[in-house]
Amino acid sequence: MATTATTNGVNGVNGHKSSPTAVSGPSTTNGIHEPPPEELEQELPVVYDGQVPLGDLLQRVTQAIYAELVELAETLPNMSDTARKRTLADWVVKTKKQVVKLYAVAKWSRNADTVQKAMNITAFLMNQNQQILDTTVSLTQAKDNLDPARLRNHDLLTSLDVLTTGSYRRLPSAIKKLIIAPTPLTDGEVNKILADVEDRIRYRLRMSEVIPIEMSRYITSIEFLPERGRVRFTAPKLFETSLCLSGAGKEDGWFFVDVEFFFKVGGDKTGMQEFPRVPTGVMKRHIEEGVNAQLGMYIPLPQPPEGQGPPVEQPARPQLAEGAVDAPLVRVFNFLQMMSMSYMLEILCYQAVRMCNLGWGEYLNVSMTRDRKSITVSYWLRKPPPPNLKKPVPRVGGKLTVSIVQKRAPAKLGGGAARSSKDRILAELQQRAKINSSRPSDEVESMSFEVKWEPTKDPTHHENNALGVPIASEDIAVAEGELAVDANDLDFDALLRRALYKHAKGILKSFQKRFRMMRVFAPADGVVLIENEDSVALRIHLCADEVVIISIDLRTGKLTIRDANDLTAAGRLTELARSMPPPNTDILDEAPYALVQVISHLRIKTIAAHAEQRAQYLGLPTYRHRPFKPNELVKLGDFHTVRDRLYVQLAKFPSHYLVIVIMDEEIRYALISVRVHTDIYPTMIMEDIGWLDVRRIHGDDLVVTQDDRMDPMRGLKRKRSGADVASDDSPMSMGRKMYVSWPFTFKEVGLVSLSNSINLQTQVLRELYSYCCARVAYMKVEQQLKLRGIPYTHVNPSEGLPVTPELAHIQSSLSRSVPGLCVQSVDILSGAPAAEAAMPNIRVIPLNWWSEKKAQVVTCVKLKYVQQPMGKRAGSSAVIRPSKRIIYDTEEAVVSFLSEDVDKCVDEFLEEWARVSKMVVIAREVGQMSKEKKWPDIRLLSFDLQTVEFAYAGDYTVSITCTDQLSPSGGTYELRFSRAKYLNLEERFNPHEDSEPFLRSLLRHGRLAESLQMLVSLLRQTLPIVVELDEILEEALEKGQSIDAFPKAVGWYRLLYGDFRHALDFRLMKGHQIAILDASHSVYGGHTLTDTFPIPKSEAGHELMVLQAIPEFKGIVQAAAKEVALTMKPKGHLAAVDVGIICDIPLARPLIRSVHEKVLQKLQSIGGT
Repeated sequence: MATTATTNGVNGVNGHKSSPTAVSGPSTTNGIHEPPPEELEQELPVVYDGQVPLGDLLQRVTQAIYAELVELAETLPNMSDTARKRTLADWVVKTKKQVVKLYAVAKWSRNADTVQKAMNITAFLMNQNQQILDTTVSLTQAKDNLDPARLRNHDLLTSLDVLTTGSYRRLPSAIKKLIIAPTPLTDGEVNKILADVEDRIRYRLRMSEVIPIEMSRYITSIEFLPERGRVRFTAPKLFETSLCLSGAGKEDGWFFVDVEFFFKVGGDKTGMQEFPRVPTGVMKRHIEEGVNAQLGMYIPLPQPPEGQGPPVEQPARPQLAEGAVDAPLVRVFNFLQMMSMSYMLEILCYQAVRMCNLGWGEYLNVSMTRDRKSITVSYWLRKPPPPNLKKPVPRVGGKLTVSIVQKRAPAKLGGGAARSSKDRILAELQQRAKINSSRPSDEVESMSFEVKWEPTKDPTHHENNALGVPIASEDIAVAEGELAVDANDLDFDALLRRALYKHAKGILKSFQKRFRMMRVFAPADGVVLIENEDSVALRIHLCADEVVIISIDLRTGKLTIRDANDLTAAGRLTELARSMPPPNTDILDEAPYALVQVISHLRIKTIAAHAEQRAQYLGLPTYRHRPFKPNELVKLGDFHTVRDRLYVQLAKFPSHYLVIVIMDEEIRYALISVRVHTDIYPTMIMEDIGWLDVRRIHGDDLVVTQDDRMDPMRGLKRKRSGADVASDDSPMSMGRKMYVSWPFTFKEVGLVSLSNSINLQTQVLRELYSYCCARVAYMKVEQQLKLRGIPYTHVNPSEGLPVTPELAHIQSSLSRSVPGLCVQSVDILSGAPAAEAAMPNIRVIPLNWWSEKKAQVVTCVKLKYVQQPMGKRAGSSAVIRPSKRIIYDTEEAVVSFLSEDVDKCVDEFLEEWARVSKMVVIAREVGQMSKEKKWPDIRLLSFDLQTVEFAYAGDYTVSITCTDQLSPSGGTYELRFSRAKYLNLEERFNPHEDSEPFLRSLLRHGRLAESLQMLVSLLRQTLPIVVELDEILEEALEKGQSIDAFPKAVGWYRLLYGDFRHALDFRLMKGHQIAILDASHSVYGGHTLTDTFPIPKSEAGHELMVLQAIPEFKGIVQAAAKEVALTMKPKGHLAAVDVGIICDIPLARPLIRSVHEKVLQKLQSIGGT
């Protein structure tokens, strides 16, 4: 069991004894309870001076950061990249500082409890100090006041009375009443008295008191004891009051007990505790004094006791008029009625002032009359307009006045209070029954609330003109009871909003009528007034699915623009409206009456943004502005009719644009070509303009129409068929040319109507863009043909044919309706090699204008004769592609030439045609040589339009390709010699390979067929020479001998020995003969030997200065001739001359071998090698 420690007892400290057990529980000092520290802390005053809750600080900082982020999200997209980065960096630095400060505050808040306790203790000590100071001052003041005080003289007479009689004789009786308590009443006596009072009250109310009909409902008998002895009157929607009689006499008056006002506060009930329904305290005393004054107005004051006069002179009491009967209850009703209505008017004023404090203050003004019977609220306040504004907007939108007014009955009904017929008859009956022909001293005042709404009027035209917009009177007419004060729902916010809603609706109706007068908004769904419980707005259809909502902010009275597709945040239209130039955005704040012009401008911008968005979906480059001068822009239409333009650049053709010309009631589409002109700064000039008909393009019936508002001389021109050339030198309006239309689709049609063109669909824009790409591609091809003087016509062979799913997937929907160009082979291939190999019609078709790939042009040529490709590159398919730019259909004999550059497609075609046609001719000639020339060992090995490979003798082959065919020199041929492979043998060397630089030039002499025959003949005739020389070199290499052989010219080969001073020449002669000569001997200078391919004399003379005659060469030749003649006499003829020997080709190899061996032996014998 715990013990209690004491200080002065035997168990305390002074007794020198200690408790054997631990001390617990409350401690005492000198027998006095000492509270623990927790109780002491509760006694400390709590001080929050200069402190802010950490949660509020966190909430405020986070809300500020979020608000700044939202603002950045709305403003950054309109900034440049540099400004955007700089703004973000500044925001990050500033926000970081705030967060660091907040972090430091959060760290400091850990000691908040300690700091709070210290502040509380400080406040407690300061209070104690102040109390001590006050005590000191009070004591000083008491001392100063007591100094002059004196004890009064002793009352000797009273003392003698008490001593002699034992009582007080000279004390006032009032002292006895104050000191001696009266005998209390019993319950029965109390109930009897209350019952008597109630009976008297009922008697007076029924027999003599004039009761206003408005509070004729009363109760006199209450079951509950606290409510007995009084009467409770009820005035509906005003008050309920309790009165009681001061006595049972006829002259005894009424007195006030309590009152309750009947009202209910609606809306926000913040602060309504200041307006209780049952008054208390000072307010109740004020009402009690006022009511009692009204009740006792004509009751005389009680007379003072005998011998005593009134302590203060009283003012004269009012007297009843002659023939009048006192009506105190009427005065009470009038008083409390005014008190109740004034009370409700104060509540309405408080609510209005509170609205000003909650964000309406800048746009709302509240004023009250000095008699406190009327409150006037001016709304939609505006700042003074700028001085340069031609038509200023009224600074006040309107006024709403709530007043307490008295209503009286018409004079023909006798005047008095405004009552219904029933109440008026009841009042007359009551008056006759209770006061006969007398009249009451007071009349009932019928008070009510009057709500007056006054929209601002134009002082000149005397019409409603808030926001500068004239409003018809019927649009703002207020029905009876629509704006009224309801005691059961006192809500000034709702009352004001009903008036503002009516006003905003009238303004929007006026705008709706003005919009309906414009053709673009004339349809029924163009401008629609939308109403709901708390807002009204105009729903305006701009274009496609773009709808804008125009509303009036009931608080500010300013017009707001909102995108109907985004209800929670600023939509794309809102951002577009914000990005409009200042004359259109600021004007809504300064001159709201210009809304129609602003919406018209926004509609144009929305259409442009809608088209730009569709173009961006397709990945097309778009521009809102291009550096055109005003005189150039006029070519797209008058500035009064053209509202905006959107330039879609053709990615494949950067100098061409699809221009979307936006007008008030329609959209036009133009295809233009531009040229950049640089003077002081770069500007663009429109070179060509073509207007498009979207209905025909979208319907696969393509056409280019002329602008009917321009000079009709700018009409379209047809291409003439056949050999006629479309003239382009005819005069054009404004010095420009229109694009030509395709003749089989040309019709005189109008431009696109509003309903068809205002909704630009993505598919339509894609087809327009593809059509423009196709048209530019065709134009570039046509220009190249015109420059070369080549006539052309338009054809469409695929018209009427079914579309396969494969083509529908890879082609544009316009591809089958876009025609191709047809030219004649005699025109385009005039002067080209092998022009006779092509059929008469050649088709030119631009490709890939419908896709993102680079534009191409394919030229299709049908060959007169079919030469089937063969070889390893030909493949087994009917269609082969030997190169990137050539496709060959072997079954139809159609060669398609593909050009990657549209601007050079004709040149590339001619170059490729020159190459392909030559290969076709070579292949054809090689195929015919075996029969015509009776060369059975000549056979075609490979042919793929790019290369021809054939065997010209045995397994000796040559491959021919040609390049650079359009050069002035006639192109270059490349020859590659090889030997055919057999079984698994390795590729062998063809000795003609060394002669390729000399042989390639043979094909450029004369007609290709004749040149090819000459080449093949030369190869076959020189084959024994090169083969034998190749074997001689191989043997010399094996034996280690220094010998070299090389070609000198076409049909001329040289065998050079190791001393570089002696050599043999082998030359092909006319008549299929070969000459074996001493290389030191020149064939010029009067010798009878002739050569088909001589070398220049300068070169021959130079070699004569180097080479030396072979010793005894004449004997060597004669010996070799005899040797070969004996062995191979039947195979040919030979003849020895002074400097060599001439033989037929079959004898060439043995003679070359015999002469070489003898010359080599001779030179070795003399030490020459």
